[in-house]
Formats: sequence, C-alpha cells, structure tokens
Amino acid sequence: MGGFEIVGGRFVRDGVEHRVLSGAMHYFRVMPQQWPQRLGMLRAMGLNTVETYVPWNWHEPRRGRFERLEQLGDFLTAAREAGLDAIVRPGPYICAEWDNGGLPWWLEGPLRCSAPAYLKAVDDWFDVLIPEIARHQVTRGGNVIMVQVENEYGSYGSDRAYLTFLKEGLEKRGIDVPLFTSDGPTELMLGGGTLPGVLATVNFGSEPEEAFKTLREFRPGDPLCCMEFWCGWFSHWGGEQVTRDPDDAADVLRRILDAGASVNLYMAHGGTNFGTWAGANRGDPLHTGELQPDITSYDYDAPIDERGAPTEKFWRFREVLGGTADVPETRPLLASTTVELPETLGLLGFMRSLPKVDSPVPLSFEELGLGQGLVLYGTSVKELDFHAADHSWIVDGGILVESMGRTNYGPLLGERKGIVGGVRHSHQLVHGWTATPLELDDISALPWGQHESPTGPAFSRGWLDITEPCDAYLKVNGIKGYVWVNGFLLGRYWTIGPQQALYVPWPLLRPGRNEIVALELNGPPVTHATFG
Repeated sequence: MGGFEIVGGRFVRDGVEHRVLSGAMHYFRVMPQQWPQRLGMLRAMGLNTVETYVPWNWHEPRRGRFERLEQLGDFLTAAREAGLDAIVRPGPYICAEWDNGGLPWWLEGPLRCSAPAYLKAVDDWFDVLIPEIARHQVTRGGNVIMVQVENEYGSYGSDRAYLTFLKEGLEKRGIDVPLFTSDGPTELMLGGGTLPGVLATVNFGSEPEEAFKTLREFRPGDPLCCMEFWCGWFSHWGGEQVTRDPDDAADVLRRILDAGASVNLYMAHGGTNFGTWAGANRGDPLHTGELQPDITSYDYDAPIDERGAPTEKFWRFREVLGGTADVPETRPLLASTTVELPETLGLLGFMRSLPKVDSPVPLSFEELGLGQGLVLYGTSVKELDFHAADHSWIVDGGILVESMGRTNYGPLLGERKGIVGGVRHSHQLVHGWTATPLELDDISALPWGQHESPTGPAFSRGWLDITEPCDAYLKVNGIKGYVWVNGFLLGRYWTIGPQQALYVPWPLLRPGRNEIVALELNGPPVTHATFG
C-alpha cells in the first residue's frame, strides 16, 4: 500500500490520479467470520474501498469500560487482505440508524457542541480509538486513506469551535491522511458542517448533477465526492418495506461517475441491527414528532443483501463499475424446520426476584444505569395517568416499559427512556415508586425449570439440532418480543412488520444442540420457531 493525497483538486494514489469507488459495510453489523465473504463481494462488484462508521456506544457501553476494541483493527486488516482501501468515520456521532446515533446513553448535558463535559468524554474516547485508526493509515503501511470529522453536522448544529476541536483532536493523535466532512447538498448544511482546509463531500440519493453543482459553488477546488449515495433506504416498524428500483439506482450511479466524481455506496452491504442497537427516527419535517423505531434488519435494500447474497442491484452496479473479480459463494440456507419451545418462564415473576430501586418518583432508564431493556415500575396506586417514552404495559402491580431505540437523527438526540414527566392519579402526583431494571444482552441467569404456567409476558425455550451450521431465517409465532440463539440476542420481532423473520448468521449456530429462547411481551408464550 502506498500514499493517498489531494493534489490540484484530484485524489492521487501512489502518484497516480485515482477515483475512490467505495461501499459502506459496518463491521459491527456483520459477524467477523463473515467479513471475508462480504468484502469479497464488494471487490467483485467493482469497488476498491470499504467505508465504515465506528459506534462509540457499542465500544464504551459504560463510561470507562471499553469492549470489542480489537474488531475495528481486525476489520481494517481483513479489508486490506481483500485488496480494499478503507475510509473510517469515527464520529463521535454517526447517525447510521443506530441507537442514539452512536453516542453513549450515559453522556450528560448538551451533545455535539463545545460543552466541557461532552468534550471531556470525547477526548477520553479519542485517546483510545484514534491511535488504532492511525496505525492502519496508508502513511504507515496500512489501507486507511481518509478519516471523517463528525458526521452531517450541518444538519444539526453550527458550533465551528466544536468541529475544530475534533479536527485538531484527530491530527494530534496521529491522523495524517486527508480529513473530510459530509453533509447534505444545501448551502445551509454545507455552511454549518464544513471546515476550511478540510475536504467537503455531499450525501444524496438522486439528482447528482444538482448536488455537485451546489458543492462546486461552495468548494470549487475540492475533488467531487459523494460520501453517501443512498442506493437503498431503511425501514421502520409499522411502515412499508422500502425498496428502490435497481435500474434507477444504477442510472444515478452512472451519472455520478460521468460527473468525474468519487463515490461511496450507502449501503453496499447493510447487515443487521443485532440486539437492541437499532435506532429510531422522528416524524414531521423537523424530526420532533412520533418515535419511528427501526427494524432489526439493516438490509437497506443494498446491492448485497443481509445474508451476503448478490441482488439484481448488485449485477446492475457491477455493470456500471466494471467489476471483474470472481463473485464469492453465499452460504446455503438451513433446511426448513420447526422447533418447539415447550419450556416457559414468566417475565414478571423473574423480574420481581431481582433487586429493586426505591425512589419518590419514577426513575428513567439512564438514572437506573440501564442502556436498553425493560424496567418494571411498581406503585401502590392502581389508576394512573402517565407517559412513557416507549412501549409500556399495565401489568399486575405496576407498569412494564420497554425501550425501543433512541432517536439517531435530529434535535431529540440524547433523549431519556422510561416514564417521563411524573405520574398522576387525577390531579395528584403519585409518589413512592420501585423500579426493577433488566438488561437483555445476557440471559444466562434465567431460572429455568420452575414448571409454572406464566401469565403475562414470558420466556420460552427449545432446542434446534443440526449437523452443520448454515444461515437461516427465524420466525416465531409471537406478536412482539425478542429472540436469542445460543445466548446471543438476535433482535426484536413484531408482527406489525414489515420484517417478519430474523436473519440468523451461520457463526451463531454450532453442530449439535442449539438453544433458542424467545421473550413474548404482547401475547401468550411463544410455542414454536420456524427456521428456513
């Protein structure tokens, strides 16, 4: 690997003019064992670069407790082995339809600005993260060619000092490849989200000529680059499955290239919002309306689908990009089979055995130290008037609240979860509460074998026997809840759709016996799961 720089308004790689043909693929949405096949698919489509965000909250779920830090470096190494350069977008805010836009739930005070407490947390995170990115730069023999400063900041704020703080923080920690910003192609967004001397790029899904015209007027000396060509889109629970005509998307891609621009396909391969990491958007043009939680799948109608298979869009893009590399094989699907889930365990009974927190008023998830999951609120008053920030149920002796993903875009970033604004009985505030939080990532402590007939929300368990791990799609006969495979939380299911089955990557399965657990919140216990 050699150098990468901007010379005379052009990208130059190893001394030769270069067009960046990139595709977004997020290492945190794909099992590491599947990275080589997915990266090979990018290469086969005709791309020379892979782009990824870095989710701060996934790596620092509690302040000072860092997890999975090796995965970014391993991913960049895997990309280099696949013959791909890399673009890294470390945030600290990433949007990405990811919970809270990648910002940790434990952050306090104003976000994405020069507030001292926020800047201190960013500094601490960058001290850990940025040296790892720096050692993979092309200037040090690696494959990272560009690094982003924040993300679409012009859609959010106007704190130039904050952007400068981030730029200088990247540079002083060793980033010496070109820095860039990415924003919508409007004067307002480019004006608020860019910095002098830092490459400006634009994000859009159509009308590339107009977008590049705006960018040229704003930055006549920069190389033309679409950092996010939205070739698909995400879907919300209760909404329609969003798709885009492959020929239409390929036409826009062709026009981007005809303009002489570099491009990053968003997404080339979407992957999955495993666990409770799916974010949410807000209705109305100002993004302050009703919560619109994202589905578990992040297929995104991308050219490479959720399980890594080529779609019709893949073949259309390959024609435009001139891809010639062999297309990697896709893992076979598990043969259709139905698994009974005969063991049950009542959720409420289990939660009432856990430690409770007493307080005069209901505490938020954040005050309870809970990122995502469930909280069972208890009080002696039966008739209540309350507002929960997410889905909630009146249950025997209290209120059960489920968090559904924090807003990832717009002014409500950093919202609190749980019961908010107090609870009233008629005109009177109700005091005297207990709260029992339950994280859902680890269910190893569930006390199976109590032989009860649960009422209300319940866990169900059964076993899948296989000889060889394969990819699968799993569907349970429940209404709304969660599914675990061998203790790994796949994500949410909900019959309101549009998603009706959860993708099960083959690395989660093993030869022999596999544990399947479902938690049903809205109906009777799940009795079976269908694989196929």
